[in-house]
Amino acid sequence: MQSHTVPPEIKNIKVEKYIMSLYPNLLYGTLQKAFRKRDIKVNGARVGRDYVLKANDLLEIYIADDLLLGTAKIRNSSRPGFTIVYEDENLLLVNKEQGVPVHPDKDQAENTLIDQVRDYLKAGDPDTARTGQFQPKLCHRLDRNTGGIVIISKNSASHEILLKKLETGEIRKFYKCLVKGCPSKKESVLKAYLRKDAGKSRVFVSDQKTPGSVNIITKYRVLEYDETMDVSLLEIELVTGRTHQIRAHMAYIGHPVIGDGKYGTNSVNRRYGLKMQALWAYKLKFDFKGKSMLDYLNHREFTVEPGFDISKLR
Repeated sequence: MQSHTVPPEIKNIKVEKYIMSLYPNLLYGTLQKAFRKRDIKVNGARVGRDYVLKANDLLEIYIADDLLLGTAKIRNSSRPGFTIVYEDENLLLVNKEQGVPVHPDKDQAENTLIDQVRDYLKAGDPDTARTGQFQPKLCHRLDRNTGGIVIISKNSASHEILLKKLETGEIRKFYKCLVKGCPSKKESVLKAYLRKDAGKSRVFVSDQKTPGSVNIITKYRVLEYDETMDVSLLEIELVTGRTHQIRAHMAYIGHPVIGDGKYGTNSVNRRYGLKMQALWAYKLKFDFKGKSMLDYLNHREFTVEPGFDISKLR
């Protein structure tokens, strides 16, 4: 058990948020289980997670120290391929590493991102493993070798809402990438058509609509250009979310993503020493319309640092 006296400068903060600020390595699920078991007390009385603390309140936390400090070992886990960006009772945002598939595919059936997330949540609250209980689900996908933020729902209600918000563009997705050369326009809205060839496991972009093709819209903005290396750092907003859209669209206009072995140029990739595409889903913006249980996320923005740096290209 750990006890804390709330300092005078703390005003109008919920006990849940205060505890997470004290113990940043504490699993969110572990804290929620403690609230359900009534193991959090303020001034000797059991409280819920929405209790608002006041200066000089005595907070008592009945959670084992190794769980509070995050030193307990996660079941069946090696080093996970993600870090937590944000978490609450409805959803989880994780920053996925490159090389980690989001779900089982023909090359890897185990230890995918969703497997690792389920182990993480079960470690925080083993009750989540109960038969028939909703299992966390991916709300969208990233390619294996693309890093960045992935949205995962924790219940069926939030899953339905998040899918709808993604479909209507009320959740905006931004990427950073390194591309060969520098586009003639510093920013632009690219429009084209994309056709998927499942047999070849790739897509094809064209200016004209062809049988089986769908429209794509890709916004980009040049953030930086290194003339000596002839490489640009771009911010891209994915307006339509099609398979391999960014990689294929940038290659189509003559500026392939550095490190992309499928749509780029291998000789260029070898020159810069990258074996995976320099593409990162680095920012999400929530811009909701109408009312839902996720309104508390409205107008919020989450960002992470990409796992590459233009200055470190060789």
